[in-house]
Amino acid sequence: MSKAIGVYPGSFDPITNGHLEVLKRSLTVFDEVVLLLAVNPDKKSHFSVEERLEMMKESVKDLPGVKVDFTSGLTVEYCKKVGGRHIIRGLRAVSDFEYEFQLAASNEFIDPEVDMVFFMARQKDTFISSSTVVSLFSQGVDIGGLVPPVVIEHLKRKGL
Repeated sequence: MSKAIGVYPGSFDPITNGHLEVLKRSLTVFDEVVLLLAVNPDKKSHFSVEERLEMMKESVKDLPGVKVDFTSGLTVEYCKKVGGRHIIRGLRAVSDFEYEFQLAASNEFIDPEVDMVFFMARQKDTFISSSTVVSLFSQGVDIGGLVPPVVIEHLKRKGL
């Protein structure tokens, strides 16, 4: 019997507890989940690819069944490469749905064999985004409950 592999892509700039909540819940559905840093060279990031991968790996080190990887290509193509048939996404609000709906349609056009699986954010996580945590941190707000400790270390090092 083959393993069910899910691919959870994102920019993870930085990874948040909201991302980790979706990841943990996806592990109840999939045998293996690839936490995929999807690199968009046109997008300005707070952290380098190496820094984001380091934070991601540290954040999931105790989660069996999780692999961390990165791609600068299409997630659908990455799925084919690793034998994944499901792309995992989190939804926080209606505005997320509009974007994700278009993304799902695009992915289906590219490869109808790859499905998108959505997890609704827990109510406590609906306001958490990478940009929000960076902004709150830069204003001196304690974001300890929103991100793994490794992220706070990196934010301090960056002076953000």
